[in-house]
Amino acid sequence: MPLRIIFMGTPDFSVLVLNALHAAGHDIVAVYSQPPRPAGRRGLELKASPVHEAAEALGIEVRTPVNFKAEEDREAFRALNADVAVVVAYGLLLPKAILEGTRLGCYNGHASLLPRWRGAAPIQRAIMAGDAETGMMVMKMDVGLDTGPVALTARVAIGETMTAGELHDALSEAGATLMVEAMGKLEAGDLPLTPQAEEGVLYAAKISKEETHIDFAKPAKDVHNHIRGLSPFPGAWFEAEIAGKVERIKVLASALAEGEGEAGTVIGEDATIACGSGAVRLVRMQKAGGKPLDAREFLRGTPLPVGLRLA
Repeated sequence: MPLRIIFMGTPDFSVLVLNALHAAGHDIVAVYSQPPRPAGRRGLELKASPVHEAAEALGIEVRTPVNFKAEEDREAFRALNADVAVVVAYGLLLPKAILEGTRLGCYNGHASLLPRWRGAAPIQRAIMAGDAETGMMVMKMDVGLDTGPVALTARVAIGETMTAGELHDALSEAGATLMVEAMGKLEAGDLPLTPQAEEGVLYAAKISKEETHIDFAKPAKDVHNHIRGLSPFPGAWFEAEIAGKVERIKVLASALAEGEGEAGTVIGEDATIACGSGAVRLVRMQKAGGKPLDAREFLRGTPLPVGLRLA
């Protein structure tokens, strides 16, 4: 018999998992997502989340409580009489009443190799730290932050130039396949659970605005990892005075390069920048209010002459 599943998710990352579970024949009795947020230039419109829109396209009821503090929201969850809840980037910490509100509990699709990178930004943090691989894990949730026992794992290599956006897509695909496998095993009563290791715990804190600024005083490899770990969103940036005006420029792709010089100085006509040690070449950039451009096209309109200091 197919499982009665409550799906809980919000961003694009979660949509493939929802669609895969639906295509596998499970009964998605309801979808929970974050409430619609202000959108548009003036913020006057309310825009539903990607998961919300995907669920409506599948004809599934969508619920958007702000939290589960109200007893009526908890009771409405329990009243669905679901076998299991599947949680993928929902955006809320679930109280014990929800974790225990289905017959078999809540299972989370988390984008790291737990216990490394528990928390909000595991994809970005893995790249920024220079990790060679990460993965998707299906874990049974408990009251801790990503601390529950792990059921299944899918490993994903992180290429030397892979951006957070590219890794996001690869992990989303891996997660959809893995969650379908996990729910199949759960349905058959054959889903293993292994406690997480006590060693190697790292927390992936949410990315702050302050840390998006590029510090060229760091070694080139760290600068490169910083840039690709924040691409395409929120984007790593620097400022430079161009034609008498200070411009803020996002860097969406980079490469390690040869050369030395004072950190933060342009040392090559191809946008090679000296770092604390070594250098990076800026491969793709975006001015405030502009569109992303490859370096050659960007430099035609916004030159970064040799000797220019980037702030």
